[in-house]
Amino acid sequence: MLSSLISNGQPNTPDRLEPVVPWWSFTKTVLAATALSLVRDGLIGLDDAIPDQLFTLRQLLRHEAGLADYGELVDYHAAVAKGEAAWSADEMIQRLDGTRLRYNPGTSWRYSNVGYMLIGKLIERLTDQALDDAVSQRALNPLGLSNVRFAKTRADLLKPPLGSTSNYDPAWVYHGLLIGPISRAAVFLDRLMSGGLIPTNLLQEMQAARALGGAIPGRPWVTAGYGLGVMQGSIDGSFTLCGHTGCGPGSVIAVYRICDGDTSACCAAFEVNASEGAVEAFVAEQLIQVLRQGT
Repeated sequence: MLSSLISNGQPNTPDRLEPVVPWWSFTKTVLAATALSLVRDGLIGLDDAIPDQLFTLRQLLRHEAGLADYGELVDYHAAVAKGEAAWSADEMIQRLDGTRLRYNPGTSWRYSNVGYMLIGKLIERLTDQALDDAVSQRALNPLGLSNVRFAKTRADLLKPPLGSTSNYDPAWVYHGLLIGPISRAAVFLDRLMSGGLIPTNLLQEMQAARALGGAIPGRPWVTAGYGLGVMQGSIDGSFTLCGHTGCGPGSVIAVYRICDGDTSACCAAFEVNASEGAVEAFVAEQLIQVLRQGT
């Protein structure tokens, strides 16, 4: 298990040469932070309707926009398993009937990668920049992140620890797939939640999660919820975790932060051939240990 731990802003793991790993859906947290920087700068309001759409930015960020997800398509999973090239975004939307809302925005919840693809397009429209540049300038660089970028080719994923086990076209992640060292994911979340990028009121909005129910079999959650680009819920001991889990062919990443009084800790972990629950449980255990040590 590759992991990185931060306690009260200080790394608890030694500096080392780290492999570059896919951040999978932790990319959503970075996109959400970038979108919230647009709100911070007055370029859009959280409850403003997205141009030419019936839903708002808040609803997109919280998966409440009424959109479906291409993960529902049997043909999508078959194509990925065969190592095929990704469909164009237009073809994916056509196959999914993706412009048809499945429920009235704000009335329900449905996880949607399509929603985050639209957030990426909105970022490009409002900044007049390519998504790579906007994310770097508005989220990664201000928090001092280096060695993090969007994967563009299969070769970007043909490195340890994935190595030759991966023949995945990163274009299948239609909102973009960030890759970088696992420690950089921990640093990003810790600095973001410490108020280093967006103001307190927007951080509070980010963590105002929609409740999604109780315990999830095989995973450490006692309650689960989703905020603005972050998963948030409680675990044993009445502790609350905030961050995101992501998975793709053959690997899982989990990045979470915990706070208790003046003590905070953030842990990121990545493992190949593991379940989401196993990696989340490892992260939760590491974070609780930090709190118990009072460091």
